[in-house]
Amino acid sequence: MMKRITDLTRRITEVMENVDFSGVVLIKQNGHTLLSTTRAYANRSDERLNQPHTRFGIASGCKIFTAVSICQLIEQGKLSYDSRLADVLSIKFPLWDQGVTIHQLLTHTSGIPDYFDEEVMEDFAELWKERPVYSMRQLNDFLPMFQNQPMKSAPGERFHYNNAAFIVLGLIVEEHTGQSFTDYVEQNIFNKCGMSDSGYFETDRLPRNTAIGYMDQEDGSWTSNIFSIPVKGGADGGAYITAPDMIRFWNALFSNELLGEETTGKLITPYVHEDDETYYGQGIWINRRGEALFKYHVMGFDPGVSFMSSVYPDHNLQVVVLSNKESGPYPITMAVEEALVR
Repeated sequence: MMKRITDLTRRITEVMENVDFSGVVLIKQNGHTLLSTTRAYANRSDERLNQPHTRFGIASGCKIFTAVSICQLIEQGKLSYDSRLADVLSIKFPLWDQGVTIHQLLTHTSGIPDYFDEEVMEDFAELWKERPVYSMRQLNDFLPMFQNQPMKSAPGERFHYNNAAFIVLGLIVEEHTGQSFTDYVEQNIFNKCGMSDSGYFETDRLPRNTAIGYMDQEDGSWTSNIFSIPVKGGADGGAYITAPDMIRFWNALFSNELLGEETTGKLITPYVHEDDETYYGQGIWINRRGEALFKYHVMGFDPGVSFMSSVYPDHNLQVVVLSNKESGPYPITMAVEEALVR
């Protein structure tokens, strides 16, 4: 066992050096820590190092929190998977199909327009040249970016990864709970899981021990991401978490502490075949190898942010890779899989 851990540590350290990784890697198996390691700076100006409990932005990695929130309301009888958007949200979308359902929003098959369409846009930061990021603090602030746009495709016709769909789901949570979306998640997910270091923090007043996101330029210069992402995250992404807190979330989800067993099962069902062996459930990615389940995972990428976290049920293995740069988690995750889940 010791040789296995030593070999794993050597391999991950090598990959981190090769990709100039900045962040935290945490690997647990059977409830025991196989590896907890950090590299580079949470704050480059002050040369403050990343630590095992440093908080990192996770961008779209927190869409699963939105999905769990909606599923909690479904369990309470306030919604159903088949509820039509028009019946559960008072906000009007004049050009949208009236048949869009909660399930379609959760699985990126609604066909609604997106404020950041990843099929035609690449640079998330471009969005904020005309619209100041400091004004983006609530879900309603995103509505002018997509509310009056036409449908992209018919409901249920195809998979189209959609950030606006999760903004809409967050607005549904707000309307049916009377709380802001971020307050709801912090109270009903983070607190339940014991995720005491995590939250939806504002970039202009980050709490201590939070990594600043950095964008590196080809000439060796860099800037922080403060002008490149919304000042406060919400239902489509932008929470800050620590690696141990992400493990706490996985443990709570798969022990049915957040949702009942049946609802958890629906959340992690592979509804949509995205490509090759990749599928999508409700706010969560699912990979198969052949007909067998391989892993559940979430991921997020923003300017100055990259994140991947995976659960391998057959190996009782959990992996969290958090970074305050735009890349790094993918090659590290692949290295873990090569070493531990061949």
